[in-house]
Amino acid sequence: MKLTASKLNKFLLFKLPAAFICGVRVKKIDETDCTVTVKHRWINQNPFNSMYFAVQAMAAELSTGALVMYQIQKSGKKISMLVANNKGNFTKKATGRITFVCKDGHLIERAIQESVATGEGQTFWMKSIGTDEKGVQVSEMDFEWSVRIKK
Repeated sequence: MKLTASKLNKFLLFKLPAAFICGVRVKKIDETDCTVTVKHRWINQNPFNSMYFAVQAMAAELSTGALVMYQIQKSGKKISMLVANNKGNFTKKATGRITFVCKDGHLIERAIQESVATGEGQTFWMKSIGTDEKGVQVSEMDFEWSVRIKK
């Protein structure tokens, strides 16, 4: 069963309801890229009339984590995944619809192969860039993922 945007959005509803309620949605996923959007609304705002940073982090993390899930599924192996570290940089107020794009899917396959070959966990960093409707960058988030073959 291929991982699709609609299947990931259903996953959000049942497994990550806070993200779903805040409006985080996967728009596109393939082997290398994932696009996630979230619209600034009352439910996800901060006191400064922009999107709360944690909502941006949920959307950014999903754009990276969905790619990890995609590659794990493609491998056919039982592999655990975990965020080991993250960092964020916020450059502009996030208002309107914010789109997070991660184009680092190519990094995952090699880490999975190495974990399968050695039995050891592997880590790698993935970047997600958040832009507003005008194409202006509002945030940049990096997530260090850890993958390990299950024994």
